[in-house]
This record gives sequence, structure tokens and C-alpha cells, in this order.
Amino acid sequence: MKQMDVTVIGGGPAGLAAAISACKNGAATLLVEREARLGGILKQCIHDGFGVVRFGEKLSGPEYAERFIDELEKTDCEVRTLTFVTAVKQRAGGFEVHLVSRDGVETVFSKTLVLATGCRERTAKQVAIHGTRPAGVFTAGTAQHFTNLLGELPTRKCVILGSGDIGLIMARRLTLEGAAVVGVYEAKSTPSGLTRNIHQCLHDYDIPLYLSHTVTRVFGEDRLTAVEVSQVDEHMRPLPGTEEIIDCDALILSVGLIPENELAETLGVELSPATKGPVCDGQMMSMADGIFSCGNALHVNDLVDYVSESGEAAGKYAAIYTGGQRQLLDVACTNDFLYVVPQKLNLSADNSETAVYFRSREIVNDCRLVLQIDGREVFSKKYRFLRPPEMEKLTIDFSKYDLHPDSEICLRLEVARV
Repeated sequence: MKQMDVTVIGGGPAGLAAAISACKNGAATLLVEREARLGGILKQCIHDGFGVVRFGEKLSGPEYAERFIDELEKTDCEVRTLTFVTAVKQRAGGFEVHLVSRDGVETVFSKTLVLATGCRERTAKQVAIHGTRPAGVFTAGTAQHFTNLLGELPTRKCVILGSGDIGLIMARRLTLEGAAVVGVYEAKSTPSGLTRNIHQCLHDYDIPLYLSHTVTRVFGEDRLTAVEVSQVDEHMRPLPGTEEIIDCDALILSVGLIPENELAETLGVELSPATKGPVCDGQMMSMADGIFSCGNALHVNDLVDYVSESGEAAGKYAAIYTGGQRQLLDVACTNDFLYVVPQKLNLSADNSETAVYFRSREIVNDCRLVLQIDGREVFSKKYRFLRPPEMEKLTIDFSKYDLHPDSEICLRLEVARV
């Protein structure tokens, strides 16, 4: 049985960064990817905007991935593409990872695991749209795959449900390819995508955005012929009498992403109800010793730069992991937040540069984030505005504070006093 120090599952931006980081920290590393090429979703993201935080320039998805692939090739990392993880079993001192590839079946023993499995899109079934089951209902990622990788235009006239970033980007992309985008319909009263994408993808191309609207029914037998759109109330329930039939040949769904954590669940890893990813400490380790998580498998990120950053941290800490008992302390937050990551601090580890990621629950202007330890304010930062679709990141030096096993850590938001 092949012996590895770190096995990274997933060869997207998080997995690439994790594998490079693990190798740089002296670990014998294996990177497993189920597709034929590394890069994950970046392979089909031909628009720019990647790498602004990390490299200070706008790159396309393939360009961003290529920089990490080139760096990975300079390491001793073993890479397996077209390889599937069929099972992982916990053993004394590590994990048995069962693989299936073109070369057959193989079992690898690894001291630690890094789960960089990314996320998946919600489908029409998960948003409960009534009607028949015609062809022409796509997730935004599938439409992107058809258009950018296969060179096939999946629609001539479409409706987009959901204002997530992929949907906004596809509204622009399909318009550039000659398709008519009737509009983007969003059930919430505020957009779900980044502000820059609202302007660059919709406003610049005169594509209308309809808030507090949703698709309630689809029509068509073999192929979609029309959709029914209705206004919704503050609880996102359709309002009778507001129905409108729109002729189209495709419905494109951009209704959210879900971290891919089926493998984590089989290993008994505790998942957060808020993020749908593993509960982790400041070293990106889940509540299962030796299992680390990063990227969109941990929580859905807006920017790939932060995905890579968390991958680097997970790879580093997986490489230097030596076991031992953890002293875990909860990182609590008020209802002002959708979530805060990490959810725990390990008092036995170095917490001097802990990356904290969070999303506000509502749109808040002129506010202040406050860190309290044992009821005492020890850190604060002002924000001009916070929006739920836009994740925020800050670095906190928790080593400065006198933390002990009974300490109480809490993050809260308050409207700045004038």
C-alpha cells in the first residue's frame, strides 16, 4: 500500500493550492482529481476578474488555474486525474483511501486528508418549479459548459432565474453570443450577486433585473416553450393574479451553490447548518482529527483568491499535523451574521494570523464589527456597508488575548454611532 503524508481530494483552485502548500512544507502529497484535467470549474470560466486580490491583475479562469498548475509541476506532488475516490476508511494513524482509475483499483494510506471537493449547483427540483419536464432547463454552470467548452449555444431566447454570480455572467455571455435574455428574475428583494457583476453583466447590456419575482411553472413537452413568472411577497410566496407567461426556449437556474460534502459525511465529519460545510478550527481542520477542508467545500466563496488562500492554509497545516489533543473554543456570533468561519479556535495551535470569513445576514450601512472576549471589546473594524452576497475576510491575532478553555468569544455588528 502506497504511503502518503497528505492526500488532497479535488484538483480545482483549492486543491491545487493545498497540494502545492503541502509539498512546500515537506509532505509526500497525492492530488486526486476525477476529471481529465486539473483546474476544476475554472476551466470553463473564460471571463476575467480572477486573481485581482492575489496577483493584482485580472485573469481569466484558465489563466488563473494555469499559474497554479505550473507551480504544482515544479513540486514532487503525485497527481492522479480521471481517478475517483470510492471510499475512505479511518485507521490507526491515518486513512485508507480507495481509488479507481484507468489503471484499476488502488488503496493509499494517508496520514491526513484535505477535502477540496468544491460545490454543486441547486437544480430545478430543489427549488420546486411546477410543470412538465422538457429539455431546455439548465443550471447556469451547465449552460456555461455548453457555451464555453463545447462551443454549443444552448438557447436562442431564455429566462434566467436567480441573480447569483454565475447567472449574471451567463446573461452577459449569452447576449454576446447572440441569444436574447428576456430578463433575470430574483425571488429576493435584493440581488444575490456581487455589485460589480450587476453593473458589468446586466446594466452594461440593458438586461432587466426583476426583484421579488420567481418562476412558478414551466411549459413544453419535448422542449421548453414558455415559463410562468409571478411576483412574490416578503416571504417569497407567489402572489395570485400576478402571473405572466413568457415565451422562451430555455430556463437557466442560478439559485445557489451547495458545498460538496458527501465524502465528509461518510467519515462522520460534523457539518455546519449555516455553511453546509465542515465545522473547522483556525487551522482548517474539521472536528474529525486529521481531516482538513478548504475552498467551496468549506463554505461558498465569492472570489477564487480566497479559495486558494484557504487551500494553502489547509495544505500547510495538514503537512505539519502531528496529532495530539486539541483544546477547542467556540467562536460565537450574533444573529447579525449568516455565518462566521472558523467556528472554533484550537488553543493548542498558533492563532496569531487567523483568517476569519463572514457574511452579514442583512444589508447594513455604516456599521462596526466588534470582537468581544469574556464580554470585553478587544477588536473592532468599521464598514461602510455589508451585503449578504459579498463575503468579508479579516485577519485577527488571537494570540494577543489571554484565552483559556472557559473564554467566551463573540462577534457582533452594531450600527456606527454618529
